[in-house]
Amino acid sequence: MIRVLLVDDQPLIRSGFRALLDLEDDIEVVAEAADGEEGVALAREHLPDVALIDIRMPAMDGIEATRHIAADPALTGVHVVILTNYGMDEYVFEGLRAGAAGFLVKDIVPEDLLHAVRVAARGDALLAPSLTRKLIHRYINQPLPTATDRALTVLTDREREAVSLVAQGLSNDQIADRMVISPMTAKTHINRAMTKLHTRDRAQLVVLAYESGLVVPNSP
Repeated sequence: MIRVLLVDDQPLIRSGFRALLDLEDDIEVVAEAADGEEGVALAREHLPDVALIDIRMPAMDGIEATRHIAADPALTGVHVVILTNYGMDEYVFEGLRAGAAGFLVKDIVPEDLLHAVRVAARGDALLAPSLTRKLIHRYINQPLPTATDRALTVLTDREREAVSLVAQGLSNDQIADRMVISPMTAKTHINRAMTKLHTRDRAQLVVLAYESGLVVPNSP
């Protein structure tokens, strides 16, 4: 059973998401919060698998709530998905850097929402190819301060290769094909890289790969 926490200051949004999610046999909404501060407290109380968190709320917004969850060792199993009305804007990008597993636009169709919750619960990044391209475009046009490459020296050559392929948006199966290894071995390389680099999930791994210079975006 996938346990979900809903954090949004609009009761109608929360009730709509709950009604949809509770229809699924493998998904359960365990709690709701109206702001980020309450959301962080409920995350600590219920330890959900997925926290769907609105990006703009009173008291504590979704980005700050994500930072609190990502920084708490007791909440390493909580995968944050940012909810927004605005698509790939600067706030969403900061959410990914704060530790979110990905983001969703609120007008998402029900089937995609259910798929996203299941993907996030597995620990995979919610970075569709179109969104990955926007992320790359961001680095081309408005580059953020570059992180040192020294962090990547802890990786083996195969782990670095796997991380670079993750940053290109490839799935485990595609990475396995490219590296001529089994999907399980590809997953092992990725998991070891995340452990060594202290990243929570694939989304943070993608951001680190670009910030460190391991992957250099090409011009559109």
